[in-house]
Amino acid sequence: MEWGRLALRKSTLSVDNIDKPQRAHRLPLLKPTVHATAVIVSVWLFVLSLQLIAAGAAGLRPVLDVASIDGLAGHLGFGWFGAYAVLSGSPVAATAISLFAGGALSDLQALAMINGSRMGASLIVLVVGFISYATGRRNPDGIYIGVVALLIAITLWGPAIPLGLVSLDQGWLDGVHVDSPGALTSTVAAISDPVVEPLADALPRLLLFVAGVGALVLGFALFDRSLPSLERPGPRFESLSRRLQQRYAMFGFGVLVTLLTLSVSLSVTILVPLALKGYVRRDKVIPYVMGANIATWVDTLLAALLLDSPRGFEIVLTQMLAGGIVSLVVLVFVYGPYTRLILGVAHRVSSSRRSLAVFLASLILAPLVLLAA
Repeated sequence: MEWGRLALRKSTLSVDNIDKPQRAHRLPLLKPTVHATAVIVSVWLFVLSLQLIAAGAAGLRPVLDVASIDGLAGHLGFGWFGAYAVLSGSPVAATAISLFAGGALSDLQALAMINGSRMGASLIVLVVGFISYATGRRNPDGIYIGVVALLIAITLWGPAIPLGLVSLDQGWLDGVHVDSPGALTSTVAAISDPVVEPLADALPRLLLFVAGVGALVLGFALFDRSLPSLERPGPRFESLSRRLQQRYAMFGFGVLVTLLTLSVSLSVTILVPLALKGYVRRDKVIPYVMGANIATWVDTLLAALLLDSPRGFEIVLTQMLAGGIVSLVVLVFVYGPYTRLILGVAHRVSSSRRSLAVFLASLILAPLVLLAA
């Protein structure tokens, strides 16, 4: 059966082609101590990586200058393409805050870079869906949800950029001054200085930065794989999902689940069995993903606290609130037209190989154009 006919057949969103590749790479559920150890190691890597990146930030500035990455557009494209490169937005956002704390980026450049990281973060969903289709499952639903997730990110975080930049430039949140607790600062120093200080003495700043990025990506990957698999939620969870079909409830549900798991990929995975059983329709996925995208900034807020950067915390909070305002405006005032637009474009893109190829080319071209601006 052809691609287009498959895309038309589903009345609810089945994404089991995303579920199985993720499940296959998770740590085996053997002993709780294995997962507890993995979580502890991932948190240590996260803390360590932030300090390494901040210490090596000065080494990246000449590279950015040689690559002509300058201005807000260039840093937006840098964050966007960086999220493509590591198939995740959170490491890139944390890197941006670390670079700001290390003096390599201005506050506006850091905001542009973390905004770009969110716009490119959902590429992993599309990649997994496409691989699953190409390797024999022949079900375009994974591609469809990947397109939906990317469209939501681009259409919501794009308008949030000018709002966040104006807010930061005008100092609307300057009264919000959050300092890192002394106990947190001393704990971070105790667990990171024994590694960071010798490496800072031995390595050039650029290599120190690269080591920090590698530790950050590894830490996020390990944390994600150490979380328990929730692809078979219990009856109570399924009953709750049936009651949460209203758009505002689904938005709040996406926020809550992502806050609890600190993982957008896991929170989206929870939708899989609910969609297969018909509990979640395609239009209800949109507010859920919107809420998940807002809550995902929590780990970047934590990064700013770990770096003892009050201004960095304000940058992330500004971006989070700007995205939240845009999302709420869409939910309250233009939800119907917005949903029809996103689902219509997603259906058209996933209905043929040619349309998907054009869409993918546009996704790659957009951040490259920004980088060259």
